[in-house]
Amino acid sequence: MRGFLASSIGVATAAALALPLALSTPAAAAPALGAAAPVTPAGSTQSLPLAPLGPAADRSPGVPGMSTSPRLPETQGLPQREVKRFSLVGVVWDDASTQLFGRVQVRTRAVRTGTWSSWQDIETRNSEHAPDLGTTESGSGRVRGSTAPLWVGDSDGVEVRVQAEPGAPATRAATGLPSGMRIELVDPGATDPVTVADAKNGASGTGDEPEGDDKGDVVALPGLTMEAAESSSANVPLAALGAKEIGALNKADSTADAVLASEGSLSAAARPYIGPRPRIVTRLGWGADESLREAGFVYTSTVKAAFVHHSASGNNYACKDAPAVLRSLYRYHVVSSGWRDIGYNFAVDKCGTVYEGRAGGIAKAVLGAHTMGFNTDSMGIAVIGTYTTTAPPAAAVKAVAQLTAWKLGLFNRDPRAKTTLKSGGGNLFAKGTNVKLNVISGHRDGFATECPGKLLYGQLPPTRTTSAKLQGRP
Repeated sequence: MRGFLASSIGVATAAALALPLALSTPAAAAPALGAAAPVTPAGSTQSLPLAPLGPAADRSPGVPGMSTSPRLPETQGLPQREVKRFSLVGVVWDDASTQLFGRVQVRTRAVRTGTWSSWQDIETRNSEHAPDLGTTESGSGRVRGSTAPLWVGDSDGVEVRVQAEPGAPATRAATGLPSGMRIELVDPGATDPVTVADAKNGASGTGDEPEGDDKGDVVALPGLTMEAAESSSANVPLAALGAKEIGALNKADSTADAVLASEGSLSAAARPYIGPRPRIVTRLGWGADESLREAGFVYTSTVKAAFVHHSASGNNYACKDAPAVLRSLYRYHVVSSGWRDIGYNFAVDKCGTVYEGRAGGIAKAVLGAHTMGFNTDSMGIAVIGTYTTTAPPAAAVKAVAQLTAWKLGLFNRDPRAKTTLKSGGGNLFAKGTNVKLNVISGHRDGFATECPGKLLYGQLPPTRTTSAKLQGRP
């Protein structure tokens, strides 16, 4: 693979040198005084420290659930301020092993209208989305505690309040809140990803995918970076180098394609039970900046189970914005939380488009950081949104069934069956415990959490049935 990658990049470089030099373009005009700063093409993260809120900043009526009397020392925040543009927020702190027992609320100012939002809650229980304890990733020294991220859309102002729960344990900080808390403001950057599905129309591409047979021919793309080429090569021969999407296949072609990708190692017993492969937008397709993640890939021996999640980032996004949401989640996981890559193996938006998550190849057993204690020999699928009190769209549920029918089929897993995973340590099962779980499980089955939300979790039984039918199981 390394030889293949190096030769592919060499071809890409040669092709780039053969192209005529582009004419220089005039510099963009500076924004008018008081205008919002432009979006950074590559994305950016602003990390601002939180501080105790004094009595003078305390009497702010209309904050649900918060007293208007003078605040106690265990309240920290950031007074209202103008900042560079961002679209996603979250709070991080120094020690990943410390939980935040409290309430986190933010207000943001929209760039388009200049108006401030109402106070919004950020989900604080996010430690369950993390690398397994004792792994190289968790021991890197970069991993931090973090809340769930919240998508707020294009914004240029922020205000934050974090209030400890009454009687919360004062662990690792005299205030009862974790030390080193910071608000992370993530700008997803501008890119040109593939077209995704919307509520009225089916999925479609931009039409700029490379020419050639998507099952074998390597098409070198000028300008493809070393990191992007490495990530893209992990999906060859399912798609050409530099493909922005991997097309859908019917059941028969999915089986043949899987045999090709496995280089003959796929068991004969598995072949009849591989579901049709859904269309999958690659990392290049949703605009992942491959220079952010750690180099290389980490694999486990197999995929025995799929854990379904919700991103808990809110439902206030249009499907056309899903690639930007995904780029923000990726940056939050890597830059803010200190993980080696995005935690999920796949993501699904509310219109049913499936996206490649953690790099390493969509057909392979890539080690994720989605279900603490059970990342080994499993995969994580995040439905973008929050589904505690909002029902997941039918298109998203259908996509989960299609994705699991295909990916679990590659490893001869019946979506209706049970499987046994060994716990790597968590808040439900001690490390080393053998745990029997559904092959399609919710996050809460392996960790004490609300994820994937009550209403998405309730869709898992019919999803298992649909997934098995797509595999052709009796």
